[in-house]
Amino acid sequence: MPKKFIQRYLPDHHTIKNQKSLKIFGTLLHDANLWHLNRKSVAGAFAVGLFNAFIPVPFQMWLSAAGAILFRVNLPLAVGLVWITNPFTIPPIFFGCYLLGTFVLGQESQDFNFELSWDFLVESMSTIGPALMTGSAICAVTFSVIGYLTMNVLWRSNVKSNWQKRLEMRKHKQNSQA
Repeated sequence: MPKKFIQRYLPDHHTIKNQKSLKIFGTLLHDANLWHLNRKSVAGAFAVGLFNAFIPVPFQMWLSAAGAILFRVNLPLAVGLVWITNPFTIPPIFFGCYLLGTFVLGQESQDFNFELSWDFLVESMSTIGPALMTGSAICAVTFSVIGYLTMNVLWRSNVKSNWQKRLEMRKHKQNSQA
């Protein structure tokens, strides 16, 4: 993945360090590795961000920030990737996770009407919760591994392509001078 392409869409690290919600991490945000863009930091950020995107909790961004700090990968990218599950995509993604969980656990899927209430949350943890959590865990691990491997391959192929282009330019320059 081209470094300049990713940098174009990432916010400035000074802006992120000054966010009130990230003040809980204190001086941990001053680690330079959290802001570098290299193969390791980008691939790791994809793994952390995609893993947390599939965990059905309301504080995915904080989990992703903590994971980025723990594994010393690119923080803005890891936090931004949790927005794969946004208000528009959460219903189909987590319903798919639920269906996967029912399949793995050998359960029948249950009909339910989603309600934004504490009672629904408590009740659903005993009925649909195990299947949802199982499916979410499987998807989190699967997509984080796929994201990590894909970014590694894309980064390596981009570096290889750039080396090939430079080699061809040198050959062309040498041939034109001869």
